[in-house]
Amino acid sequence: MTRSIRKAIIPAAGLGTRFLPATKAQPKEMLPIAGKPAIQYIVEEAVASGIESILIITGRGKRAMEDHFDKSFELEVMLEERGKTEQLEAVRRISNLADIHYIRQKEALGLGHAVLQAKAFVGDEPFAVLLGDDLVHGSKPCLGSMLELYAMKPASIAAVQQVPWEEVSKYGIAAPVRGALNTASSMPPYVTLEDLVEKPSPQEAPSNLAIIGRYVLEPDIFAALEKLEPGAGGEIQLTDALSVLNREKPMLAFPIQGERYDVGDKLGYLRANIEYALRDPSLKEGLEAYLRSLLPATPVFPAVKRFRRQST
Repeated sequence: MTRSIRKAIIPAAGLGTRFLPATKAQPKEMLPIAGKPAIQYIVEEAVASGIESILIITGRGKRAMEDHFDKSFELEVMLEERGKTEQLEAVRRISNLADIHYIRQKEALGLGHAVLQAKAFVGDEPFAVLLGDDLVHGSKPCLGSMLELYAMKPASIAAVQQVPWEEVSKYGIAAPVRGALNTASSMPPYVTLEDLVEKPSPQEAPSNLAIIGRYVLEPDIFAALEKLEPGAGGEIQLTDALSVLNREKPMLAFPIQGERYDVGDKLGYLRANIEYALRDPSLKEGLEAYLRSLLPATPVFPAVKRFRRQST
């Protein structure tokens, strides 16, 4: 009998050096996307997918994340006294999103090492991992579709997306077994994996299917991580541990369905802000007008044109 997945891990101990100086005194996960911290989108996706308990792996200087998801008595009293009902409901909803726990990764030794910190929290259950640098917007939560796939085909699963060949060295890369993508209408699409490789050169990459920041993992990953030697960058790489396990029980890759934003990259972060704002009814009209004003010779700014098609 397949066990339901109730727990999720969100590694959030990185220093955010690509966003300095903005991240010198605040976590990169708290940088806003259209008025909401990036990590809140991740937590909301987990909750919408049916996750009940979340462990956020933090590090030094990350206290703001804990404060964000905690109850803020003074703020709630002030909003209630001033009759700001809408803001009060939004603040209360944040503190009631999920059962959230925290643990510190005391040394920055890689994603695999961060996941290993969750061993006691997870126990012997399958669990999910969501990375805060990747936002995925679609008609269904990305993780939710992966959990549906797991219920039908219990195996470790990594979300994947094709990337330009010149960018494969930035990612863990999935090598699919030869054959067509399984697109049976009765379940989410998937492909069985032959291997996984961490940050290969374009010449050595087995494919351009990049592993994106969503995983469904089984608890045997912890034993593999404990035995693993440091890999790329001298760190304990989750991809390397998955490659070891894949030889014993092949894992699956789930092609993401929807739009993915790399908010750990400055251009990706700006793109996410624009496109999430264009989906917000309170911001859309004013932002569309501003974008059109930037290119007066162009009838409709490309991003605006695309979002108009989506909303009709």
